[in-house]
Amino acid sequence: MTWQVWLKGLISAIIGGAANSITVYIVEPTTFNLQEGASKLGWVALVSAIVAAAMYLKSSPLPNGNAK
Repeated sequence: MTWQVWLKGLISAIIGGAANSITVYIVEPTTFNLQEGASKLGWVALVSAIVAAAMYLKSSPLPNGNAK
């Protein structure tokens, strides 16, 4: 695996994790919305992105640079 492929996978995982916050927005729109609850929604997106990145790193650790 090359660095480019690995980095694209990591970015994809982060974006996908952050997109999970849409679920929270749909399930509980009174608390997690774009007006009063924007900061809460942002925290959900951030934590989901971190968890997704950690899961990606678990399954695809840093490439050693020698693989092609």
